[in-house]
Amino acid sequence: MKRTDRDEYSVFHSKLTRRVCGSVALSVLTVTALYRLLWKRRMGDVIVWFLVNVLDMSRQEAFYFYSDHFRLNKDLFFCGAVFLVFAMMLWQVFRGMSRYFSEINRGIESLLADDGEQIHLSPEMLPFERKLNAVKRTLAERKEQTALAERRKDELVMYLAHDVRTPLTSVIGYLNLLEEEPDSPPEQRAKRVRIALDKAYRLETMMNEFFEITRYNSQQITLSRAAVDLYYLLVQLTDELTPVLAERGNTVALRMDENLTVRGDAEKLARVFGNILKNAAAYSDPQTEITVSARRAEQDVIIRFQNRGEDIPAEKLEALFDKFYRLDQARSTGTGGTGLGLAIAKEIVLLHGGSIQASSENHTVTFAIRLPGGEL
Repeated sequence: MKRTDRDEYSVFHSKLTRRVCGSVALSVLTVTALYRLLWKRRMGDVIVWFLVNVLDMSRQEAFYFYSDHFRLNKDLFFCGAVFLVFAMMLWQVFRGMSRYFSEINRGIESLLADDGEQIHLSPEMLPFERKLNAVKRTLAERKEQTALAERRKDELVMYLAHDVRTPLTSVIGYLNLLEEEPDSPPEQRAKRVRIALDKAYRLETMMNEFFEITRYNSQQITLSRAAVDLYYLLVQLTDELTPVLAERGNTVALRMDENLTVRGDAEKLARVFGNILKNAAAYSDPQTEITVSARRAEQDVIIRFQNRGEDIPAEKLEALFDKFYRLDQARSTGTGGTGLGLAIAKEIVLLHGGSIQASSENHTVTFAIRLPGGEL
């Protein structure tokens, strides 16, 4: 418990202690007074006086009545009085406690009411008030996050329907043409079949990526961890992506220690780096170099991918890793990506216990990945 919370709680504890100690002290004083009255016979004088002056008994009759009914049962009367005193003390203490419980109950009712108003308790219960308000804020934030998740789910379905519809419409359109024109020239038929097949392959790719991101989200993916030669992996990946990079005249420069290793699943890390390089190739300025660098940072390895291109607004940087998100110029083309590449990359990195971030300034876009280090 923090010192501030401890100090605030001590106020409540002190007031409760004073209340209990005050009740105990009052009870002790009352019992002491009863003892002096009963055991020192002062109470007998009061009772005899009452019988003589109020009930008109003679002094002798009053004395015998006192002796028969009070003096011989003095112990019983004293025990009864003590019991009554302590019962009143407990009632007083519990009444004070019940007031605190009543305040807490009102606070809980306000918590359940979800009315957005602050909970207010008595000053000595400030730590409880703060905790209840903290819980109320947490519940409100979780409710907002749940609503946001629902909206994102709806957007995901909407984007999926939008992206699936485009190639599906093309497939159906060209197949209809083939059915309606069975006697069309072989060259035209071959062209239509090729286009329909390309669109069908694109549709298959989209569905595979959609199911893949769903598997990552549900933690159904297992990793085959081992020490991965980072330099060799990136060299091999760069060679495989040469046709993609060559479309816009881009090249890749590797600047890292050739003995640098990371701990992870080589196949899935290749997917991460490949998705980032494809993204860099799609958004880099033509005829520019994509730089890949890596360095060790304590027990981890940080890999950076940098490319020259249009600056990305700060509000869009986090959205880069959202499912189906693509920058406007990519979405406007029929051959743009599915919008799942960076989302899949992020899920794989998180599954490795790492992190991924994007930044953009001075006409340079940077993706930084932190992964656990490893030895060959």
